Order: sequence, then C-alpha cells, then structure tokens
Amino acid sequence: MDLDLREHHLALKRMVRDFAEREIAPQVLELNEKGEFPYQIIKAMGEMGLLGLPFPGEYGGGGADTLSYVIVVEEITRVDSSIGITMQADISLGGYPLSNFGTEEQKQKWLVPLAQGRILGAFGLTEPGAGSDAGATATTAVPQDGHWVINGTKCFITNAGTNISGFVTITAVTGRREDGRKEISNFIIPKGAPGYTVSPPYKKMGWRASDTRELSFVNCRVGEENLLGKRGAGFRQFLQTLDEGRLGVAAMGVGLAQGCLEMSLSYARQRVQFGQPISHFQAIQFKLVDTAVNVELARLICYKTAALKDAGRPYSEESAMAKLFSSEMAMKAAIDGVQIHGSYGLTDEAPISRFFRDAKFLTIGEGTSEVLRLVIARHLLRE
Repeated sequence: MDLDLREHHLALKRMVRDFAEREIAPQVLELNEKGEFPYQIIKAMGEMGLLGLPFPGEYGGGGADTLSYVIVVEEITRVDSSIGITMQADISLGGYPLSNFGTEEQKQKWLVPLAQGRILGAFGLTEPGAGSDAGATATTAVPQDGHWVINGTKCFITNAGTNISGFVTITAVTGRREDGRKEISNFIIPKGAPGYTVSPPYKKMGWRASDTRELSFVNCRVGEENLLGKRGAGFRQFLQTLDEGRLGVAAMGVGLAQGCLEMSLSYARQRVQFGQPISHFQAIQFKLVDTAVNVELARLICYKTAALKDAGRPYSEESAMAKLFSSEMAMKAAIDGVQIHGSYGLTDEAPISRFFRDAKFLTIGEGTSEVLRLVIARHLLRE
C-alpha cells in the first residue's frame, strides 16, 4: 500500500497552499466581519481551474482525480471555511449531479460554465419540514403544457443567491409510486426563472462570507428539458450526491482542524506563563497531540474514500465515516484550540474564534452526526 502522494498531487497542494496564504488569508477577517461574499477570490479560483478540477476536460474541467479535489478543499479550508464551503457546494452539489445524471445538452448549458468558474451551482434538498428526513420533501412539480410547474420552499441553500449563481437543482415530488410512497425527481432551476424567489442571506453564526439563503417557488415554470435524469430517480440521485458531498465536507474538517493545530502550536510557543512557554506544559501538549493524531486519521480515511470512488468501488459507508469522524474531530480541535488561546481565543480578533464558529457547521450540514451514525449502522447490520 503506497501512502505517499504523487508528485502532481504534491505540486497541486503547494500551489493551492501558496494561493490560500497569499490571496485568501489577508482578506478573510474583513470578509467574515462584513459578511461579504468573496467574489474576487472565487473568480481567481475559477481562472486557476480549481472550480472545475474533477470534471472531464470536454466540459471545461481539469479531469483530475477525486484525491486532487480532496487536497484542494483541505488546503482552502485550512485558511477559511466560507470559501471552502463555497467551492465544495459548487462542485459536489452543483456540478456532480449534472456530471453524473445530466444530458449532453444540460452539461453543455450548465456544467461547462460551472467548470470554467463563470457561474456557481447549488443543490436544494432541505426544506422547513424536510432536513434529515429527506423523504418528507413537500415541494411539488406538476407537468403542464410542456412545462413543469413547481411550488414549494427550500432553506439553508448554499450558493443560490450570489451575483454569479447560475442555477439550483432541487428535489420535488412528481407523483406517487406503486407502493404509495412519494415519487421524487430533480429539476434544474435557472436563476431568474419566473416564480423563483431568492430571499436575503441568513445571518449565520459561522461561514459568514458564504452565501446561504431560503428559496421559494410559486408556480415556477421550467421546460421539460430541465428534468435531471429520469422522472422518479431523484431520491437515488440525491443519495449519491450526498455521498460525494460528504467526502467534500470531510475534507473541510481536515483542513479546519489542520488550521487549528497550526494556530495553536504557534500560540503555545509564544505565550509565556509561569516563566515559560505554555507549550512546555503537559496539559497543553496533550491537546496538541490529540489534534495532530485526529487530523492524520481523518486525512487517511478521506484519502481512502477518494481512492475507492476513483476506482469505481462503493464508498457510501466510507464517505459517511469520513464525514462523521472528520467533522466531530474538527469541532474538538476548535474547542481545544480556543482553550489553548485562553481569553484571547474568545475575541473576534483571534482567527481561532472564527474556526470555532465554523466548525459546528460541519457536524450538521450534509447529514448530521446522528443521521450519519444511522447510515453507518445500516451498512454494519446489512446481511
């Protein structure tokens, strides 16, 4: 088993780390304080090819493997989670459904500009009454005169309301199956479609420089060609989309925890108490060690999951494990990081406080820790 990264992975890692430290780090404090979307940074990432990294070259992408994508998400989130989630949601939730299930026409119309960084994509699954219980989707889509008429509400949707947002793919009930359960299908809704309203952005505890909004659809009409894949295939499609999205969130957890570790190490070496740096105290050393061990373990399961995906093997269980472990260890890394920083860690001036606020999102978005444990349990108990 070769655990060494290949030279092109290492080169990519160095390039993105340099970009993050040079272009992102100097701006993140102001962007998060003001809640401003990082348009210039996202534009630069698009020009570098980062937003189309895993998509085929014929659709404007870089044709890179999943491990490359995981590495980039980690390096971006090591500096800022708002930009990390913007990239992760654009690729995993906006682009992957098109790449996996879209027609050639849909890919040319939507995936190509997304991969080139000219537009952002979004995915709308969560509703006021349907989050962890995705099957409780209440949004409806009714065929009418060669169109689909959509009514419903989506909430906590990332990337749908920016100036460069191009579309959102949503789940909607299109009828009943033979067993009486809801038939769910997915639809591509262009920005500006009649009857589609984007609410003002939420004021969030963390991820303050990312775009998160509620979306409403009142007799929203889209063409028949906006159905993604086959009618009734929506449930299977979004489960596969969540598998891919969870790996991206797991990579975010690795990056956030790595950032916490580096900040905590630096502060512990500088902060003097009782006549010596606090890094000399065993209580502090143990917190640093726990974080370092957890980061390494989370990184390994992320890399393994990426390898399984690239090999075309099942990876749903591993993706859930990676997201569960990575998100919870990132939360612990942030808690310990604030503790190491002491009172300074409680101020907005300290970057560790932003990492603390951002970390909690990872245990909730794209599958709460509780739901992921249920997912993993189903795999364990399967005969």
